[in-house]
Order: sequence, then C-alpha cells, then structure tokens
Amino acid sequence: MPVGIDSWIADVPPITRWWGLSACAISIAVQCHLVAPLQLYFSYKSALVNFQPWRAVTTFLYFGPLNLDFVFHLFFFMRYSRMLEESSFANRKADFLWLLILSSAMLLIISPLVTLPFLSAPLAFVPIYLWSRSHPATQLSLFGLINITAPYLPLALVGFSYLINGSYSAAAGDLVGCVVGHVAWFLHDVWPREAMGGRTWASRAPDTL
Repeated sequence: MPVGIDSWIADVPPITRWWGLSACAISIAVQCHLVAPLQLYFSYKSALVNFQPWRAVTTFLYFGPLNLDFVFHLFFFMRYSRMLEESSFANRKADFLWLLILSSAMLLIISPLVTLPFLSAPLAFVPIYLWSRSHPATQLSLFGLINITAPYLPLALVGFSYLINGSYSAAAGDLVGCVVGHVAWFLHDVWPREAMGGRTWASRAPDTL
C-alpha cells in the first residue's frame, strides 16, 4: 500500500524532521522571493555588531536554491540523520540535539577561517559521518554505481558533490563537515570510551535539554 507524504513525514524522528522541514521551508521562501539569502548567511559582523542573531540559526537551514545540489544534500542528510537518530540515539533525542549544537558551535567558530557563509551542508555531513563510523562493516551501493563500506561514505559523497557542482569550493563545505564530524565522533564515542570510562559533557546533554 502506498504511503502518503504526511505519513512518511510523521515517521521521521523529530529532530531530523524539524531540520528537514525547516530547510525546505526556507529554500521555498527564497525561491518565492519572500526572503533573500543575504538575510540568512552568517558572519560575526552581521550577527553580533549589527544585532542579527538569527543568522546563527538560519545559516544551518539554508541549503541553497531548489536544484540538484539541494536534493542531493537533503536526501542524504535526511536518510542518514534519520537512521542515526533511530539507532545510536534511540530514546536519546536530547543527546542527539546536544551533539548537533556542539557541532554547530564548532562550525561557527571556524567559519571565518574557511569562508563558508552557509553552514547547512557541513552540519548535514556530521550525522552522515557519525553513522558511517557507527556501522564500519556495512556494505553500501551508491546509485548502483559503486560498492563501498560505510566508513568511505562521507568521502564518496564529497566526490559526488564535486561532480554535481563542478567546483572545489562547493565540496569544501562538505569536507569541513567531515572534519567536524570526526571531532564530534571522537568526543562522543572514542574519548568517553577510551579515556574517561563513561559518558562526558560532550556525550551527555545538559539537564535543560
């Protein structure tokens, strides 16, 4: 029996669902000229000096115009963020949100160094990277073209992103996301297990969440 779009959306875990719907809504608003990308990007001057703090959020929600690159990033982000939220973070929604908050903070800190006004694609690669590290033996087929194991998924997607856009600058954001994803994986999984013997501030959400 076909599943309606409303039922499919309702089945998506809450954090992934909110992120995906917000990204679609903002890109549609830009496409309809209700808001301009210049109102959404992040810079320290605009956010702090010009008192426009919303930019620290909208920079993570705008994936660009409604084109092939938008579909590419949204599809893979929704797929692997959902799988991660349903498996590694099942019944731990606050911890998943905390992980994304910490990853967002890292991206905001380094954004002036890598000249990335929009940080949606880099943040989207964080759950993709974490899922790939959590399932190292899983075999994947990308578009029916190549077969890889899960740890190679992020780099393979960076390569596809380059092919879609035809420029290194487009793939640079995805590479930054892989780097931040690796740091997040270390803080959330490796460091607590190998050095601390248990969960730490980086892997346990504050009580306020």
